Amino acid sequence: MKTAVVTVAAKEREAHPRYVNRELSWLEFNRRVLDQAADPTRPLLERLKFVAIFGSNLDEFFMIRVSGLHEQLGGVPVATPDMTSAEDQLAAIRVTVQAEVARAASLLIRDLLPELARQGIHVETWTSLSEPMKQWAHRYFRESVFPLLTPLAVDPVHPFPFLSNLSLSLAVEATDPVTGDRRFARIKVPESLPRFVALGGTDGRGAHLLPLEDLIAHSLGDLFPGVVIEDCLFFRVTRDMDMDILEEEAADLLSVVDREIRQRRFGAAVRLEVAPGLPARVRKLLLDKLELEDDDLYETEGLLGLSGLFGLASQPRPELKDPPLVPRTVEWDGPDDIFEAIAEGDILLHHPYDGFGTVLQFLRSAAEHPDVLAIKMTLYRAGSNSETAAALVRAAEGGKQVAVSVELKARFDEENNILWARALERAGAHVFYGASGLKTHAKALLVVKREGHALRRYVHLSTGNYNASTAKLYTDTGLLTCDPDLGADATELFNALSGFSRTPTYRKLAVAPVTLRSTILAKIEAQTARARASKPARIFAKLNALVDKQVIDALYQASAAGVPVDLVVRGVCCLRPGVAGVSENIRVRSLVGRFLEHERVLVFGVGHEATYFLTSADWMPRNLDHRVELLFPVTSEAIQDRLRREVLEPIERDNCRVYEMAPDATYKRRHPAPGAKPVDAQALNLPHAAPADDR
Repeated sequence: MKTAVVTVAAKEREAHPRYVNRELSWLEFNRRVLDQAADPTRPLLERLKFVAIFGSNLDEFFMIRVSGLHEQLGGVPVATPDMTSAEDQLAAIRVTVQAEVARAASLLIRDLLPELARQGIHVETWTSLSEPMKQWAHRYFRESVFPLLTPLAVDPVHPFPFLSNLSLSLAVEATDPVTGDRRFARIKVPESLPRFVALGGTDGRGAHLLPLEDLIAHSLGDLFPGVVIEDCLFFRVTRDMDMDILEEEAADLLSVVDREIRQRRFGAAVRLEVAPGLPARVRKLLLDKLELEDDDLYETEGLLGLSGLFGLASQPRPELKDPPLVPRTVEWDGPDDIFEAIAEGDILLHHPYDGFGTVLQFLRSAAEHPDVLAIKMTLYRAGSNSETAAALVRAAEGGKQVAVSVELKARFDEENNILWARALERAGAHVFYGASGLKTHAKALLVVKREGHALRRYVHLSTGNYNASTAKLYTDTGLLTCDPDLGADATELFNALSGFSRTPTYRKLAVAPVTLRSTILAKIEAQTARARASKPARIFAKLNALVDKQVIDALYQASAAGVPVDLVVRGVCCLRPGVAGVSENIRVRSLVGRFLEHERVLVFGVGHEATYFLTSADWMPRNLDHRVELLFPVTSEAIQDRLRREVLEPIERDNCRVYEMAPDATYKRRHPAPGAKPVDAQALNLPHAAPADDR
């Protein structure tokens, strides 16, 4: 009998390799995002927004992940835990992307746009316009669009133009009626104008909108007078947008990043999206000029550039959107009160259900309080209109000692961070760019306040960015504390970031790349040892991604020892649950809802012996080995109870937004049992549903 069990386990492992491919796992996540657009229980404009998110996600996937695979072709291969070559990954990606993009187009054309029309929002084509609308549209074209267009011919005296990243273009073929010559030209759709033109000349049936590219395509006579337009089709280019900076060769990191941002737009093309029916000669021209292969071309029905739907989803129709969230707020009467409240006990902030205004108030109080002597902070994604950075500027201008670690390499936020770094320097703040060769992804704010004849350190540690905009959209947890050990650890952290310290000593913090990996592995091993000794054991981890092979292997060992392992992984998960002889005690779930699940919560142990942690780090090699990250303990029983009530239990109760991962790496969505009421984990945390103590 034992032999039979071993044989079954061996066959199961053969059918399902030990590790899931990272890129295909990410595509599974984006498929779950698109599921939300297909969900008829969601408000209509929210469904449209999820299509835009799906498209935007896919753009970044090609700009970063697919471009990295392209670089491996013909070069040095990068070993992956699942041992899949770059060629095989690209082939598998193509199959999945084609299917999902077709699904998105069908959903948009056959479901969402007709439903929008029934709600009075009509996305028109040129042929569907009434004659008054066409006249209005042509006037708008002549006055507001035509002056911005530059048709670029391609011939011996006109070289093929540069096609910028994610730019939407028209490929135009025209014939000269005198010479009979067939000519090609490219027209770029202006990004400075709205993607959807709100039409005048309406017929009283509600809003009428026309895609800008459709308007241009039907106004080509103004751009090419005297020639015969033969073909006009849309296409879109995606380029490599990753930056590769060798910091050891960079004398001035800020200047190097600034230069790389300007050069990034010239990255190699990695994807060509085209409308159906592109003539073979135009197809060959575009692929040749972009140095792409046939497999890099994706034919897409309907709109190209689904991220443009964000504008359409922003229509002022509140009844077609989620009800606005009014977060819980913590009010203090004076600048001393917030410090007194923290001194009474640690405070948990669970965003977006708790307002980010509390963090801003803490920072503003620190900036204005006469007894606050120093403020130190990490900034990862500041944003273009950062109240956080503005408060730091005021504090520095007010004479306080302000030290800020600005991460210049925060992808796609580099420009904002450079601007804030320069503004902080002008205000007199000490600005530094973290540890050499590492991204600083930790989120920490340290305030040093004089109280009597002593100094007390107040600390805010968080799983999310100091960005008021994303704090309304992402779920994150933050801790306000004046714990002396955490205050001392935060001081050590900032000293290590601004100066140099090879072996800083931390009391309660675990910091990557120094101690975080070993701490996590030790916590997993401790639960494994308990299970082997027939003692109660449990591991719970809520993360954005699980990729690290060493951590996955440790979790497999825990499962083999009998430890129940509950993983809630929003996106990429390279661990395979439920495989006989490997991971039968591991369960993996993913929660995809109105808010982007971003908090990282860890629990090791059972009952009163359980230890709780919050962290900025996912379990990925980059986070554990190549970034500055933090893991910090939650020791307050009241806050532990809140984490149980607001993070762990809602996921267990959810029957409509949670997906279960199968051994074959596919996901199945939970649905309410017949007659059961839908339970949404995020809705359970909305302020009207579950008022919470702020402690």
